[in-house]
Amino acid sequence: MKTAFPILLVILAFLSCKEENEKAEVAEVQPKKPNIIFIMSDDHAFQAISAYGHPVSQLAPTPNIDRIATNGMRMDRAYVTNSICGPSRAVILTGKHSHINGFRQNGDRFDGDQPTLPKKLQELGYTTAILGKWHLHGYPQGFDYWNIIKDQGNYYNPDFIKEGDTTRVTGYATDLITQDALNWLDTQRDTTKPFFMMVHHKAPHRNWMPALRHTTKYDSITFPLPDTYFTDHAGSQASQEQLQTVYKDMYEGHDLKMTKELGSPELAHNPWTTDFERMTPQQREAWDAAYQPKNDAFHKANLHGKALDEWKGQRYLRDYMATIAAVDEGVGQILDYLEAHNLDENTIVVYTSDQGFYLGEKGFFDKRFMYEESYRTPLLVQYPKAIKAGSHSEALVQNLDFAQTFLDYAQGDSLTVDMQGQSLRPVLEQRIPDTDFREVLYYHYYDFPAFHMVKKHYGISTRRYKLMHFYDDIDAWEFYDLQSDPQEIQNKIDDPVYSEIIAGLHKKLDSIQGAYGVTAKEFEQAPQKQVEQAYKNFERLRGTPMQ
Repeated sequence: MKTAFPILLVILAFLSCKEENEKAEVAEVQPKKPNIIFIMSDDHAFQAISAYGHPVSQLAPTPNIDRIATNGMRMDRAYVTNSICGPSRAVILTGKHSHINGFRQNGDRFDGDQPTLPKKLQELGYTTAILGKWHLHGYPQGFDYWNIIKDQGNYYNPDFIKEGDTTRVTGYATDLITQDALNWLDTQRDTTKPFFMMVHHKAPHRNWMPALRHTTKYDSITFPLPDTYFTDHAGSQASQEQLQTVYKDMYEGHDLKMTKELGSPELAHNPWTTDFERMTPQQREAWDAAYQPKNDAFHKANLHGKALDEWKGQRYLRDYMATIAAVDEGVGQILDYLEAHNLDENTIVVYTSDQGFYLGEKGFFDKRFMYEESYRTPLLVQYPKAIKAGSHSEALVQNLDFAQTFLDYAQGDSLTVDMQGQSLRPVLEQRIPDTDFREVLYYHYYDFPAFHMVKKHYGISTRRYKLMHFYDDIDAWEFYDLQSDPQEIQNKIDDPVYSEIIAGLHKKLDSIQGAYGVTAKEFEQAPQKQVEQAYKNFERLRGTPMQ
């Protein structure tokens, strides 16, 4: 009995150590929840990111945004469900189509009380923040910290809303948002928790005002204008009746920064004066010093007709790409911070846009249409622990999928049952073929009558084909074969060669609308008088184009 007790202690100690070791092993294999940084610019075309290889971006590269593609995956077939600012943000926050989350068009009010991604991440132990553009009316919910720009925001000296107080902050919006993000990462977040940070830039949204350090950045560059810059939009009534053609619908002063006459700094047609009037005298002096010489050169050239239209295209592209330069710098600063603080290995970094954008294709600027340039969005994702560096994917994905993807990585699968997307995780980690992820995408745009007067429309797309229906004050169907017509200028809706394919797409459209809970309410039309009045209002706002 005297020797049994020590032996018993040894056995108990051994068993205890074994149990502790097993617990330690279990703890080690439990994956640590990743941090998530979601960087989204406003109206950033995939054509304007050099990782995608478009000729425009090769003349105005984005080396820091490209770092995300180099470190992770470039997604080549990423799309949105509704190509307009507010609705896109609502889809991202909820993982639900516009008709389900209730925010169909700009001007609607987002129901912030509904379940959202940041609220669910908080349940999973995350600390959360959103910085920059919100554009959903009301205040953000589900964020431990938020500091948002008022409404659309302004490039210079924007108004920020924090904890209900509005303050005008001197500086350039992109730089201010980036600095706020870095400050939160460095001094304000709860470092005992994984973090979710949404960094939402205003740029490169209209009216494309570059930072003072970039006002002449691309003046010596001649960007290639698209082959379809001049087109008659044959076969597309909706395209013929839009109001977003670069050389017809841009405002000379507000958008193109043109002046009234030689030697004068006074802007030409500028119906929204706040963007320039809010600049400090020092900022405006530096701005005029940069733009006066090139505006005077324009007046001396005395351009008209096609030459003037092409000049407008160049001015637009130079300003648009110059606003992106500051965004790219900001992305680099955030990536540098992660690497310097050993956060990069366990942080998912996403770079995307709320939708695509036209860089003169079909003569257009803006977005809204289901055509590729506005429907498709850039999407770059890095996560060294799970995503192969330098990989790329052609899976059909949508902004509808972001919420479920993040919740998947955050071990919150049970919180996604009310969502309509799919987790991108198997695609990002290349565990399935791209073709197995999704066969059909659904799109629905509602914002009519409104700016640019793009008709309401809905449709579906597959890897090769696209079928869409424009409705409200018109009733027109369009069909495109992206393989033979990637520029989507040949509407083949009445081509008998495609009759069986089109019939099959109609069946798929009916099926997917049923699956997503689309009802007759989604096809309501605006009163005809409202449409007619809107055209008149925008004609007055446009003023007389410079010819």
